[in-house]
Amino acid sequence: MDDERPDVLTIGRLAHRTGLPVRTLRFWSDEGAVPPVGRSAGGYRLYDAESVARVELVRTLRELGLGLDDVCRVLSGRTTVAGVADAHVAALDAQIRSLKVSRAVLSTVAKRGSTVEETALMNRLARLSAAERKQIVDEFKEEVFGGLDDPRLRDRMRAFSVELPDDPTPDQVDAWIDLAELVRDPEFRARLRTWMELNTPIPGQGPPPGASIWWARQIVQTVAEVRKGGVAPEGQAAAEMLAELFGDADRAAVLRSLEAGIEAGAEHYRRLVARVRGQNSSPDATEELEWLARALRAADQT
Repeated sequence: MDDERPDVLTIGRLAHRTGLPVRTLRFWSDEGAVPPVGRSAGGYRLYDAESVARVELVRTLRELGLGLDDVCRVLSGRTTVAGVADAHVAALDAQIRSLKVSRAVLSTVAKRGSTVEETALMNRLARLSAAERKQIVDEFKEEVFGGLDDPRLRDRMRAFSVELPDDPTPDQVDAWIDLAELVRDPEFRARLRTWMELNTPIPGQGPPPGASIWWARQIVQTVAEVRKGGVAPEGQAAAEMLAELFGDADRAAVLRSLEAGIEAGAEHYRRLVARVRGQNSSPDATEELEWLARALRAADQT
């Protein structure tokens, strides 16, 4: 072949035609993606017009992130662009999920000012498999709720799940890190167990006084409205509200349940679960519950 013919391109002219460096074209040629159509008398590689089109295809596939091995398989007919693209989409999805987890962990580290040890722990918690996350939650549920004889509670626990989706948002990952740390804390488990026992009916009896505070949000809404009106927990208006809410119930038992839930951090736990699930939870009611506890203490002293 004569490399001076206009229909034949040296690697230098191919580089000029395509705008790619000679070293890139030489590498692609060595790997079999853009093989020369012949050699000059001096042994130099020669290409033709089809080589230009082939270079453009290789460049497109490489820009889309395909490895050179996959590109060669497509060009040799051993697979199709569609088949490789489908596999590549799956790989990109996995990479995107991993990057989202990394971003969420780094965001949490920055927000907390975490140490190296804390950062390593958060990263491990965020990257647990679905089975490992389930084991953590199941162990927590058994320790806190196991053996409590309450049909309503059993129904709630059967429906209860804390599952991080395959494609979590940064907020869900952040919430899962907090929740995993919380439910693995023995002190938190013990406090929550104490609170649950105070709210579990004795066989043959009705719900303990105060249990409704945690399951009936209208109580929290009532307190919120009273607080918004500027009512002090130690005043007569607060005492009248308590009478409407609890009637002749054992107020001391109500207060014990309320204080146990506040000490356990039940509201914080509830909201973390909602965030992991990607649900819109009701507002944090801790301030309303603390106001109600103050009102019960004040009423007990009068």
